[in-house]
Amino acid sequence: MIYTVVWKPAVLNDLANEWMNAPDRAAVTQAADRIDAMLRNDPYTFSESRSGSTRVMFVSPLAVAFEVSDPDCLVTVKAVWRIT
Repeated sequence: MIYTVVWKPAVLNDLANEWMNAPDRAAVTQAADRIDAMLRNDPYTFSESRSGSTRVMFVSPLAVAFEVSDPDCLVTVKAVWRIT
């Protein structure tokens, strides 16, 4: 099953800020692309559950929080931040 991945506009702004301030912009770009691909193909295997329906995924140097709607095959990214 392939999921549609939607990044909320505010999250895209946060991602842009992380990219602008990153010491290695290529690493941020690669992590964001990999997160997007992993969420599209299987949002469960490489993520961890949190409270409620929120899940998190870590792909250095980024992490994301997201929700999955299986009936809609939709993943909504709710937050992104840099990890060390």
